[in-house]
Order: sequence, then structure tokens, then C-alpha cells
Amino acid sequence: MKSSVIRRHRLYEEVASHLEAMIQDRVFAAGDQLPSERALMQQFGVGRTAIREALFALQKMGLVALSSGERARVTEPTPAVVIESLSGAARQLLSQPDGVRHFQQARDFFEVGLARHAAVGATPADLRLLAEALAENKASIGDVRRFEATDVGFHYVLAVIPRNPIFLAIHQAMAEWLTEQRRITLRSPAQNELAYRAHEQIYKAIAARDANRAERLIRAHLGQVSALYWKMLEGDHERLRHHRGLSPEARNVRSFPGPHRRERRGVGSG
Repeated sequence: MKSSVIRRHRLYEEVASHLEAMIQDRVFAAGDQLPSERALMQQFGVGRTAIREALFALQKMGLVALSSGERARVTEPTPAVVIESLSGAARQLLSQPDGVRHFQQARDFFEVGLARHAAVGATPADLRLLAEALAENKASIGDVRRFEATDVGFHYVLAVIPRNPIFLAIHQAMAEWLTEQRRITLRSPAQNELAYRAHEQIYKAIAARDANRAERLIRAHLGQVSALYWKMLEGDHERLRHHRGLSPEARNVRSFPGPHRRERRGVGSG
């Protein structure tokens, strides 16, 4: 007979569970203050440590806000808070061998759905907003930092169109979690222009209400970005391996190529 291990809950978990149930039952509504720590200690028959740990747990869940010297206040949970609570786990997943690839696949799946939805359901106002984001993206070509912001801005509008706050939170999280990919790929001199042209074609497909074409184009766009990321990352690693294989003297010479190498090494610099 297979044995089952029964997990013993810690005191603070029991307290947090009771308070969470009271918040869900609207005993304490958003904006209400919870009883003082002393009152909660008496109510649940536990020490101050258990109460504080329970409140910290509720804060991480986005159910209460804590301020020094004040009683905990019930907050309205938002999708952004829910996604933020996953950030630590997301960074851990990204650090695993196939972590970035898994997130790239998740982003592809998510954004394909957004593009198809936009092609079917975007309102004239949505299309104007997307066109404005596209124009800003075009105007930023050549300015890497500004282009990065407008690149995210174009994809942000796709997440706005469904009017679903969870989609917005997922978009913002993906943009943060894949920051390294975006910054590495935008180092490529031609990538600004390539990304803008892809956005332009995606916009045209959406405006034409062609969901299949919008899907093909956004798949191709995200696939090109992912492939470039891995190519450039491998190039960085290869240069690093080569650099480490050189002697210290050779590394110093290679660090400062060009006709003024001696001055840069300090021989003739002022």
C-alpha cells in the first residue's frame, strides 16, 4: 500500500488562508484596513511573527498593502500583480539551458493570437492607434534606444486591442523577460529597418482583415528576431573564446586596433 505524506501547515499559512478567505468573502473589502497586529494575534491565538509572515504572504499575493506604522490595507488584485509574482520563477526558468527558447515559443504563441484577433476584431480607433505606433517606430530608426521603446510600443497596441488586462500584463512581462534578446538583436545595423518593415506588413495585413496573412507575417518576424539573437549570441561567445585563447600581450594589441594603438596603450597619450 502506497503511503501518503501529510504536510503540516505552518501557523502563518493557516492565518494567511483565513484572512484570504475573509477578503474573498468581502468581510474586508478593497480599501479596508485589517485589524491591528495585536487584534489579529488575539483573534487567531498566535504570536506576532506568525501574523507578520501571514501579512507578508498576502502582500506577495497582491491582496494587502503594507506601510510602516500603519495597519495592513486590503488592495484590489490586478493582473500586473499576479504576473509580477511570477517574475522570480520566470528568471529561474530563463536561466535554464532551454529557458530562452521556451519563452520565445511562448511569445510566438501569444502574439500570433493577438495578431489574428486584431485582424478580426480591431476597431477603426484600434487601427489608428496601431498606425500611430507604426509611425513612431519608423521615426525612431537609427536611434537604438528610441527604436527599442517604439518596437515594444507597436506590440503593446496588439495587446491593447482585445481589452483584456491579463493580456496587457502578459505582454509587459514578456517584454521585460526577453529584454536581453531585444537589446542584442538591435545591435545589428540592419535590424531597425528589418523590424520596422515587418511591423509595416503586419499592420497592413491587420488593416486588410487578413488573419491568416497577419499570422504568417508575425511568425516570420518573431522567427527572424529569434534566429538573429542566437546567431549574434554565438558570435559573442566565439569572440570571447578566441579572446581568452590569446596571450595577455596579444589581447592588449587586439583591444585597440588601428593606427593609434600605441597612444591608446598609454605610450603617447596626454
